[in-house]
Amino acid sequence: MRTRIVAATAVTATALALTACSPGGGDGTAAPEELGCTNTIVNEDAPQVTVWAWYPAFEEVVDLFNETHDDVQVCWSNAGQGNDEYTRFSTAIDAGTGAPDVIMLEAEVLQSFIIRDSLVDLSEFGAEEVQEDYTEGAWKDVMSGDGVYAIPVDGGPMGMLYRQDIFDEYGVAVPTTWEEFATAAQQLKDAGFEGFIADYPTNGRAFNQALFAQKGSTPWEFDPADPTEIGIELNDDATKEVMDYWFDLVDKGLVATDDAFTTDYNAKLVDGTYAVYLAAAWGPGYLSGLAEQDSDAVWRAAPIPQWEGEEPRQINWGGSTFAVTEQSEQKELAAQVAMEIFGTEEAWTIGIEQGALFPLWRPILESDYFRDLEYPFFNGQQINKDVFLEAAAGYEGFTFSPFQNFAYDKLTEQQFSVLQGEKSTEQAADDLQQQVVDYATEQGFTVK
Repeated sequence: MRTRIVAATAVTATALALTACSPGGGDGTAAPEELGCTNTIVNEDAPQVTVWAWYPAFEEVVDLFNETHDDVQVCWSNAGQGNDEYTRFSTAIDAGTGAPDVIMLEAEVLQSFIIRDSLVDLSEFGAEEVQEDYTEGAWKDVMSGDGVYAIPVDGGPMGMLYRQDIFDEYGVAVPTTWEEFATAAQQLKDAGFEGFIADYPTNGRAFNQALFAQKGSTPWEFDPADPTEIGIELNDDATKEVMDYWFDLVDKGLVATDDAFTTDYNAKLVDGTYAVYLAAAWGPGYLSGLAEQDSDAVWRAAPIPQWEGEEPRQINWGGSTFAVTEQSEQKELAAQVAMEIFGTEEAWTIGIEQGALFPLWRPILESDYFRDLEYPFFNGQQINKDVFLEAAAGYEGFTFSPFQNFAYDKLTEQQFSVLQGEKSTEQAADDLQQQVVDYATEQGFTVK
């Protein structure tokens, strides 16, 4: 049974079409065996640990590590961003060779590779010794059962980036709840605003799932100790209520439905079409990279709206980790690199100021430097103190499935069918549930 599930999961393990941290480079054309060091090796006599990662400004972080370590050197290459890298990793797993020692993986896809026995449990290499350096939610995201299969790096606690100038021009208060958000959307339209309060992309995938989770959705129950069983609840009341909420705003012409991260979407983020960008903590870096430097737009950050009368919930969109692959022949050294490469203030200063990463390493996450950092794009606002630190502290972690990519693909299809008027949100959620249950059963899982 395990063999059948692992084989079936190989296809779905090739992961997310949208990456969930600040964009990196790389054209993703080299085969795994052709990838070599793209950085300088400082100590040629030291053993080298190969690393695949697409973090922005990562070369500077690698150089810092190599300059400060005599016992081990990092040989880094960019094997592609997100899906490109995951496809190469899957190819290497199937071939039994070609994987790096350490690999950057988004938290969402860890289970997809853990179930294939392709990642090392870092508990035996001292991972628990650094556990206190990370928040509870961040650590939960890298655990599977009692095992620790990656080291958290950056996260995506969510907030609301908004155009203060647009809200001021039309005399509309900035919302703090989703009920106020709907009211503000109508007020903007009634006052003559020709754009939309925000975009609800049907291909939002992890973004959509985060919104469902804030309402209380817990779609997956999965225990790696029994990898043949899985609980699936994708049509719960919380999911249906959130879908109802957003498609009601769509029907009223208050919210756009542009596909996320397209050229058109990117243009609308910065041209005043959207008054609000619901974003992860990496969103400010993404947004500022799109905007014209001489723009008159006034951007501010605020906490993600909450549901009135319900316990506030903080949510997360994305975040990445470093894992050690089973193909590594130097697992102890690889674990050291995974734990230490982003384990200094100097490394994180590069990651924050040059790469726009949101750290999950508590010594910098909880530092005065990061709390008080002023962001010129937001007119000097201390957005970490005002928004993202509280969001990160309140995030409790999330359980993903070993076929998350398939489930996201079907979620996109079902939401698009609602947008096309082909079915109701309730029917779409019920159909999504049936599709994913059928798929899991076909792949050899027992659905609880």
